[in-house]
Amino acid sequence: MDARGDRKRVAIACQGGGSHTAFTAGALKKLLKEKGAEGHEYEIVALSGTSGGSICALLAWCGLLMNDTDKAAELLDSFWKDNSAISFHDSILNDWLLQTNRFFGNIGGMPTVSPYLTPVSSWASDQLKGLLERHVDFGRIQRLVKPSSPMLLIGAADVVSGEFKAFSSYRDRINVDMILASAALPTLFKAVHRNGGVYWDGLFTQNPPVRELPDAKPDEIWVIQIDPQKRAAEPKTMPDIMDRRNELAGNLSLYQETYFIEKINEWVAEGSLSGTKHKSIEVKWIEMLWELDSESKLNRDPQFIQGMMAYGEDQAEAFLNNELTGVDGRIG
Repeated sequence: MDARGDRKRVAIACQGGGSHTAFTAGALKKLLKEKGAEGHEYEIVALSGTSGGSICALLAWCGLLMNDTDKAAELLDSFWKDNSAISFHDSILNDWLLQTNRFFGNIGGMPTVSPYLTPVSSWASDQLKGLLERHVDFGRIQRLVKPSSPMLLIGAADVVSGEFKAFSSYRDRINVDMILASAALPTLFKAVHRNGGVYWDGLFTQNPPVRELPDAKPDEIWVIQIDPQKRAAEPKTMPDIMDRRNELAGNLSLYQETYFIEKINEWVAEGSLSGTKHKSIEVKWIEMLWELDSESKLNRDPQFIQGMMAYGEDQAEAFLNNELTGVDGRIG
């Protein structure tokens, strides 16, 4: 609770990045389960996400719309289980894909084929669309949305105009195409055309969207971050250099977004914004600290997925325990 004894209003921003986003799913599960528990009286007023983070945010949002945190946790579990390489043939394909990417990555890059030149792209997009629609009744959630409902923000990038795009439940009817747009990695999927826009994966613009979260009037923003801020040592091999480059690129937009919030906080503190609607919003972090290679973002092995989810739950639990004791700073 806050100093007034009211429940703390929290917005949660979910970073995306392939299978590493299972960490985000695990962290969200813990945050949903503990909401309302003794010492954890907080209300989730907004969720945002990009790519895999948008899927996690969507599933959690569905549970909140139903006022059922158990359902939200169930959706996160079932989606990531169904997205895992469970069958024998899928497991073999998963192992082959990982080893191929690691091998070619080590010698300078795997030859690529445009998703516009192979039917695999359309098949993969249809598979993801079907998976989403099996877990989310998009027609039903629109009937559940009310003015008082939590906000959902979905990040994407318009590849033609170069504009950032955040689909918002405050102004848009959230549908499956918006999630597909947010997850349309251009080396794997064709761009998603919607309402005159041509969208790629939001990893290139807002990973995840943060700047609009203050519209939900949160007291705090909790960022679930899967691209580590720090590394233990200087990367010197080509694979390590490429991995670190990808992590820094993935965090660039996130730090720009949180800097915007922190700058507003400075202006509020110095009184420059007195008489306006702006207030100070604290930004806190739940971090994934394992040093994983970027190729493992393609890893759909069930044990890897479950391990990432368990780690996410552990990190979220540590974060909440530190919230109780008043420990400041990033949690990792």
